[in-house]
Amino acid sequence: MSRPSVAPAAPPRCEYFVAGRCRSCTFIETPLGTQLRAKEERCRELLGERIPEAAWLPSVDGGVRDFRNKAKLVVGGRAGAVTLGILGPDGAGVDLRDCLIQEPAIRDAIGRIAAHLDATGLPPYDVPLRRGELKFVHVTAAPGGALMLRFVVRSEHALHALRKRLPELRAAVPEAAVVSVNLLPEHRAVLEGEREELLLGSSLDMRLGGSGGPVSLHLLPRSFFQTNTAVARALYAQAAEWVAEADPATLWDLYCGVGGFALHCADHAEAASGGASGGASGGRVAPVGDSSGGGASSGGGRSLGGGDSFSRASPGGGPLRASPMARERSVLGVEISEAAVRSARRSAAEAGLAAEFVAADATAFATAAAPGELPEAVIVNPPRRGIGPELAAWLEASPTRTVVYSSCNPESLARDLAAMPSLAVRRARVFDMFPHTAHMEVMVLLHRP
Repeated sequence: MSRPSVAPAAPPRCEYFVAGRCRSCTFIETPLGTQLRAKEERCRELLGERIPEAAWLPSVDGGVRDFRNKAKLVVGGRAGAVTLGILGPDGAGVDLRDCLIQEPAIRDAIGRIAAHLDATGLPPYDVPLRRGELKFVHVTAAPGGALMLRFVVRSEHALHALRKRLPELRAAVPEAAVVSVNLLPEHRAVLEGEREELLLGSSLDMRLGGSGGPVSLHLLPRSFFQTNTAVARALYAQAAEWVAEADPATLWDLYCGVGGFALHCADHAEAASGGASGGASGGRVAPVGDSSGGGASSGGGRSLGGGDSFSRASPGGGPLRASPMARERSVLGVEISEAAVRSARRSAAEAGLAAEFVAADATAFATAAAPGELPEAVIVNPPRRGIGPELAAWLEASPTRTVVYSSCNPESLARDLAAMPSLAVRRARVFDMFPHTAHMEVMVLLHRP
């Protein structure tokens, strides 16, 4: 991997970590370069037989602080004096309202949210005693500073109390664009229940860059989105660049969620139908981070190689520009959540992008497709378990020539790659979606020779 030349930022001093109150960020006192080297070495250990050394691109770091766009806060303390953070070993609440890894918009709002909950008089849920009302508060920040607030509670009583006090919450947290209450009546080790009641708004506008301009992903309360917005931008830009280089006529985005990958790889509908596009060429405009050609790193991520220093680089070694000879591309996203599919369709319509979305299980959809329907390229972004033997076997036997695999678990990625020996890894990259932890995102480009 490349060795860049600019010194990284020093590790932040976390008073919670120093005091032993929170150890969630296991490596927060470790220099970022050292963290990244360990992640790179872990990937090479697991994937080395399938990925040649020359295929690795410089890693994209996620920052040392202010990077997390979603806080999942346990409500502790007592009625009128709640804590928002985690539970300690003794089951008591540990307040983390000044947590350094949260985006500033979240950190700024936590105190006001806590004061609002104090005013309701609702008691936090006591795990050992199995009584109380307030379980969790989930706070998500959009790039523009708007927030989505989700209150996970035990019963209808708390739902009614929070609904009644919605005007006070809006006054206290005016940046809240979406407010919902999730009911979790059972005593279970989960973060949310099945029932969601919207009190304000419908979706959070995650405005990101795309191939022909901004793309807004509409997050619903139960939607999945990458927890580091800057790294998500780099991830989508990298996938879009690899797809643009392959220039497939047909692309499937399996496990598409609210459409992040598909929308970043789609043509503008006007261009796809033969009209003039927004670019001077009238064809597809492949992703560039900004006018200087910074690629994914210009979208907010920074490239980091194996050393303790940084460099800025485009995702694949250089910016792509308008491709007037590029073929019209058919893009289809497949996602099991019907709500997420509706959000993706809305985003495509608003951005004028030629992408379609269907609600279906990714594996069932792919394996049921007729031979004449199979795509030239596939993007997969599965949960931690990976795509599994059935979908891996389908990809291995299919005529699909290009696969972009984004994984949050290199162990399951290694298993899936072993099941697809006919697909050769051309490029690979580590994206540090979760700084100060052992977790990471890894994306590989596979090609059928």
